[in-house]
Amino acid sequence: MMFDELRSAVAKLESAIASGPIVPTVTPQEIRGYLASRYDFTTPLALDEVAADVEGMLRTWQVQVTHPRYFGLFNPSVTLASIIGDTLVAMYNPQLATWRTSPAANEIERHTLAWLGGKFGLPAGASASFTSGGAEANLSAVIVALTRAFPEYGEHGLGRLGAAPTIYLTGEAHHSFNKVAHMAGLGRRAVRTVGTDGQLQMDLGDLARRVAEDRHEGLAPFMVVGTVGTTGAGVIDPLPELARFCRAEGLWLHVDAAWGGAAILSPRLRGHLAGIEAADSITCDAHKWFSVPMAAGMFFCRHPEAVGAAFRAETSYMPGKTVGPVVDPYTTSVQWSRRFIGLKLFLALAERGEAGYVEMIEHQARMGDVLRAALRRAGWRVVNTTPLPVVCFTREGLDPATFVAALYERQIAWMSQVRLGAGAPVVRACITSFRTTESDIEWVVREMGRLT
Repeated sequence: MMFDELRSAVAKLESAIASGPIVPTVTPQEIRGYLASRYDFTTPLALDEVAADVEGMLRTWQVQVTHPRYFGLFNPSVTLASIIGDTLVAMYNPQLATWRTSPAANEIERHTLAWLGGKFGLPAGASASFTSGGAEANLSAVIVALTRAFPEYGEHGLGRLGAAPTIYLTGEAHHSFNKVAHMAGLGRRAVRTVGTDGQLQMDLGDLARRVAEDRHEGLAPFMVVGTVGTTGAGVIDPLPELARFCRAEGLWLHVDAAWGGAAILSPRLRGHLAGIEAADSITCDAHKWFSVPMAAGMFFCRHPEAVGAAFRAETSYMPGKTVGPVVDPYTTSVQWSRRFIGLKLFLALAERGEAGYVEMIEHQARMGDVLRAALRRAGWRVVNTTPLPVVCFTREGLDPATFVAALYERQIAWMSQVRLGAGAPVVRACITSFRTTESDIEWVVREMGRLT
């Protein structure tokens, strides 16, 4: 009965959001004044009243990322099954640090991750865990790769290494690696920016040159990061070539497929991910193209022994190790106490099935094609090349900042501006909602024409 009520509430909210504004008009002072005048926490308030007030604030003072005309930054519309999953998790509040505390939850996550790891082509014994997001998964990859490449790193730190480790990626890769290098003690200068070709893919010749030069200078290259679906332009790096290079050079290949990794399910798209099966580790976010609520990252690694060495921990206050073929997640991941992140993906996969997910993913890819075609017919110039539904475009004399501001003001769509490589800023649109239709796109392009 509770889920029938939730289903009705979600359907009502979806309809209200789809017919309402996308972008709020509000200042920090307005929200702070509103909160200060109502909530000093000295007097108890009726829960129904407060919850309704908070929902009103979210309805009014938030970019509506589930709107079918939100063409934004990988914040998707979410499935009903995944909303029910988060509701169940909040009700039972399982703690996934150890297997013994939450056997059902841990096994549901293990089952879900093993299924997706198999789709990526990883071996059955690969390690996998849900994370708070792609940044944590990328941090995990760096820590595990360091542990495997430099056995003394775990006990003695970077100071005991004979050479400074270095990481290689392009300027289009996710900038979380700069923060990761800082947090891991490598230093931000350990991140080497490799050149790109005309399609913004990693240039293998420049990668080889930089690795050779760094080794000649006494540094210790240890990781290459390939991206499946860069944030700016949806670029997919040449994974087969990267895998061959990393094998030949003894380097760890990490594939950041935070958004584009979901394409592995699609018969139409999975060929563009060829080579991902050779990765040492993979990042993929369910809260992006798998269309579940924040936050649900995933970290996959083909070297479980290195994961165990990187995150090993023992303490008397945690339950003793469970006998049998299981591991306690607090000993194989960055997190200790952890929410049951994986249920929303498990329920969504179970409810829609693989075929249902293929339909959702391929629909959004088709809508990307519809947007490209509509833009070209209207005289816009599309400037990126990708099979994924990220479309970057411009036209002569366009000021992207002014144009995007006009889109917001007139509630036409949410898009952003982006600079690709060393080029001038352009407009970026990404289909992030499985509810976006061809009529939505055609309407947006027509309205855009009235602004220029």
